[in-house]
Parts: sequence; C-alpha cells; structure tokens
Amino acid sequence: MRLKTADLTTIYLREPINGQDDEGNIIKNGWGNPITIKMNVQSAGGTVNAQIWGKDLKYIKSCKYQGNLINEGQQENWGICLHVAKDAEPDYLINSIQTFSDHKNITLEKRNKGSDPNG
Repeated sequence: MRLKTADLTTIYLREPINGQDDEGNIIKNGWGNPITIKMNVQSAGGTVNAQIWGKDLKYIKSCKYQGNLINEGQQENWGICLHVAKDAEPDYLINSIQTFSDHKNITLEKRNKGSDPNG
C-alpha cells in the first residue's frame, strides 16, 4: 500500500521532556524539538471506534504513516502539532500505534478536549 502524496498532511512530532522535582518525582518539563513528518490524517469514525471512544470520538484522529520515526512501543504519548504551530504546545497525543507490513495506523487523541471548537 502506498499513501497518496496529495493526501498527506505535514505535522510535527514532539517528544515529551521529563524531569524530576525536589522529591524525585518524574514531572513533564515540556516538549522536544519538532520533527517534520507527513501522514494521512482523518477524523475517526465507524461503529468500533464509536463503541471504544463514545462521546470522545469527535476528539480522535485516525492516521496512516509510512516511515521509521514513529514506532510501536516507543512513541506513544508523544505530542503532535496538527492544528497549531510547530513550536506551540502539541494539540494531539499519540494514543496507539499499530504496525502493518507497509504502514502504521496511528490513533491521535486531542489534548485539552473542548477548548477548541475547530479541532
């Protein structure tokens, strides 16, 4: 399967940066440098997704990606800048990654649900 170039959207992948507070607890200190990638991004839909996500389905994106920058078991919970500038706080997080022989299905979940009526 080849993803059609015209259907690809440029997005920015950002790694979460973790630190420690005075008591040794791990806290999030921000986001790493943006990495430019292209993937097919669509609103999630269908009966199965409706059963899984319920009312939150409107905050879910279903993506197809071909490349090696996102891998199953490594980039879950990384940030995605989809509708915001690449240096802004990511508006989506990678929820799940499913690897197939020639592409990866990636589920994105909106951060700060309900704060942006366009998202």
